[in-house]
Amino acid sequence: MGMLNGKVAFITGGASGIGAGTALRFAQEGARVVLADVQDEEGERIRDEIRGQGAQALYVNCDVSDPESVRKAIEATISEFGQLDIVFANAGINGVWTPIDELQPDEWDKTLDINLKGTYLTVHFAVPHLKRAGGGSIIITSSVNGNRTFSTAGASAYSTSKAGQVAFMKMIALELGRDNIRCNAVCPGLIHTNIQERTEQRHTEEIGIEVELPQGSPALNEGEGDPVNVADTCLFLASDLGRHVSGVEIYVDGGASLLR
Repeated sequence: MGMLNGKVAFITGGASGIGAGTALRFAQEGARVVLADVQDEEGERIRDEIRGQGAQALYVNCDVSDPESVRKAIEATISEFGQLDIVFANAGINGVWTPIDELQPDEWDKTLDINLKGTYLTVHFAVPHLKRAGGGSIIITSSVNGNRTFSTAGASAYSTSKAGQVAFMKMIALELGRDNIRCNAVCPGLIHTNIQERTEQRHTEEIGIEVELPQGSPALNEGEGDPVNVADTCLFLASDLGRHVSGVEIYVDGGASLLR
């Protein structure tokens, strides 16, 4: 018996990185998985990989910053599988990292729209279906940035969005507790994904924030991890093992952020 047998999981940002790793892990534990992303080719590849392992999966194109797109993705989930039990609001971007006087309003808006508004929209459209199912688990991908560390030069929009996600999570954990819906956040540190390749950095060296560890980091694996490390944490939160855990942020960084 898998830990998620009979469950349906909706995962934003499911085409790559932490989202893809978690989708594969959930499927291994018996969940039917919906991958919501704007990267169609990658999303369809992960969908096919899951199906090839004998599990059920659906890919839907979904821009989490657009209400109608999110609504349709949730509706497609219900149409395909008839229920919703687990919501992983994972989609996000690093955006532009640059001094605050150079950060443009549209750059700020894009980061907050995808990371914070996208989390709200995902939860907003999913909650009625979780209530109908008699409960469920909401997991949000936040970050050590904005919650435990503030030394990433120029990442003011990103860190603000990540701090906002944790505050949002705690509010809805209390609001939805009577409906047997748990809500938690994972806060990854340095996880090996391709998100850095899509990060624009401008003049961050001028800010002058630098953290040096001359003898290396004493954290587990020097603080570096892979998507599976976050996926296993999400599995705990999504499964009955986490049945009495709600309203908390879990740092998945080997303890590295304790130093900064």
